[in-house]
Amino acid sequence: MRIGILGLGRIGAFHAETLSGLDAVESLVVADPFTDAAKAAAERFGAEVADSPRAVLAAGVDGVVVAAATDAHPALILAAVDAGVPVFCEKPVARTMTEGAEVLKAVQDGDVPVQIGYNRRFDAGFAAARAAVRAGELGRLHTVRSTTLDPAPPPAAYIASSGGIFRDCSVHDFDIIRWVTGREVAEVYAVGGNRGAGYIREAGDADTTGAVLTLDDGTIAVVSNSRHNARGYDVRMELHGFEDSIAVGLDDKLPVRSVEPGVTFPAGTPHDFFMDRFAAAYRAELTAFTEVVAGRLPSPCTVADALEAGWIAEACTLSFHEHRPVRVEEVRTV
Repeated sequence: MRIGILGLGRIGAFHAETLSGLDAVESLVVADPFTDAAKAAAERFGAEVADSPRAVLAAGVDGVVVAAATDAHPALILAAVDAGVPVFCEKPVARTMTEGAEVLKAVQDGDVPVQIGYNRRFDAGFAAARAAVRAGELGRLHTVRSTTLDPAPPPAAYIASSGGIFRDCSVHDFDIIRWVTGREVAEVYAVGGNRGAGYIREAGDADTTGAVLTLDDGTIAVVSNSRHNARGYDVRMELHGFEDSIAVGLDDKLPVRSVEPGVTFPAGTPHDFFMDRFAAAYRAELTAFTEVVAGRLPSPCTVADALEAGWIAEACTLSFHEHRPVRVEEVRTV
C-alpha cells in the first residue's frame, strides 16, 4: 500500500523509518513545512515529496500518518476523513478538549477509520497484562500502579505549549489504565511539585506529580510521573488483585538499581529514551494501522478513546490547581 506522512520531525521521521520497513507498505509520500526535512526523508527512505498535505491526500495514498504539530491535528484529521483516507494521528487529537470534541462529532458517524497514537496498547507487556485481567487471572483488582518517569525535562518552549504534565505525559498512563483494566475513571485527586527546572514552575506546571484515580468499580489506581529521572526512562505498571499480582516493565533495562545484598537485577543498560523502550510497540502500532487501512481491523484506538484519557487529564489538572478531588464528569463537556 501507499502511505502518506504529514510532518517529519522526530516522531514523523521515526514513523517513516518504521513504515519503510513494513512488508505491507510499498511507497511513502511525505510533506513537511520545512522542505529540508521532507527531502531528507525522501533520500533516506525513497519517499516521494509533496508540497502540501492536500497534495499528499491527492497522491493516491491508501492511508495517512499525521505527525505534524498538535495545532494542525484537527484540520489534518478532518481533511483525511473528507478525502476518504484512513488516518493515523499522534496524540493528542487537538490542543484543547473542545477542539477534540468537535473532531469526534465530525468523524464518529462516518465510515473512514481514525486511529490515535497511544503506543502502549501495542507493547507486549501491557497486552499480556490486559489479557491476564480479562481472563480473571488476578481475581478482582484492588490496586493499580502506573509510572512514567522521563530522564530529563523537555525544553522550555515545549513546556510552554504542552498544556501541562497531566495532558502530555500522564495521559499515557490514563489511557493504558483504562485499556488494561477495562474500567472508567470516576474521580481523581492530583498533586504536584517543582524541585527541578525553574522554567517548568514559571509556566505554571509541575515537574513531578502524583494522582490517585478511583475507578468506577472502586479499584484504586496510583499514577506517578516526573520530568527528572536521571537513571533513565522508566515506564511500569503493577496490577494487584485478590488472587494474584503482576507487573509490566520489570526487565533487565529497568532504570532502577537494587541495593539489596546479592541482588543483580536489573543487570542491563537502563532504557534512556521512549523510542528505545517502545520501539517494538511503535512497529506493532503502525502494522495495526496497515490492517486498519486494509479493512481487516477496526481502529484500535479511536478518537473517543483518546478523549476519555483527555478528560482524566483535565480533571487532574483542575485537581492539582484547586487542591481538591474532582469527578471526571465535572470537566466533561460532551
